[in-house]
Amino acid sequence: MATDDNSLLLLNGELSVTGRLVDASNATLYANASLEDRSITCIYKPIAGERPLWDFSDGCLAHREYASYLLSHHLNFNLVPLTILRDGPYGFGMVQQWIDIDETIDLATFFSTDHPQLRSMALFDAIINNTDRKIGHLLPVNNEKVFGCDHGVTFHAEDKLRTVLWQWANQPFSELEVSMLQHARSELVGDLGRMLAPLLTDIEIEETVVRVSRLLAEGTFPLPNPDWPAVPWPAF
Repeated sequence: MATDDNSLLLLNGELSVTGRLVDASNATLYANASLEDRSITCIYKPIAGERPLWDFSDGCLAHREYASYLLSHHLNFNLVPLTILRDGPYGFGMVQQWIDIDETIDLATFFSTDHPQLRSMALFDAIINNTDRKIGHLLPVNNEKVFGCDHGVTFHAEDKLRTVLWQWANQPFSELEVSMLQHARSELVGDLGRMLAPLLTDIEIEETVVRVSRLLAEGTFPLPNPDWPAVPWPAF
């Protein structure tokens, strides 16, 4: 099924909840979106089920999930599953296409490899200032394609990068990565910035531009912030 078809299903399909991911800290519901004779499995995170955080405003995590998808999609990272915002049985929230992972891939060892998709995700996380890249947030579809999920705590104005993907720290960017960062900076003050404006604060978008500019100036993957835990807990 084409991405446009899936998007229409997520947006307009009848959303029925069939289960809950009990290990998630916020309400994370397993659901189906059905329209006529078609359906798609998805994850539904209603804003009403978000747990308050000391360093993020209440009721904003779903918007950050969607902002992360928009940036990934618009800049051709293609690392975040199809994501939308919509109303549902438990109120307005984030709905994201479910990804079936390759169960034969051992995440406990995979996360620390030099896989090019993980390197791309490390760059993506540096841009969005991901403060919660756990091992379990990696979704390998096969040996070549990897998605990432759970992007609710992103785009903070302060440097809060916290991840398990530090294997490229201080390594120089490739020419392609430099080009992607240049494109990101241009788009963040253009079309992409306008798309993010309803989802993030002005200062958060401005600081995203600053982060990208700093990455370009330094020319290397970031090092851990000495004033902030480098790895999320629990790491999985």
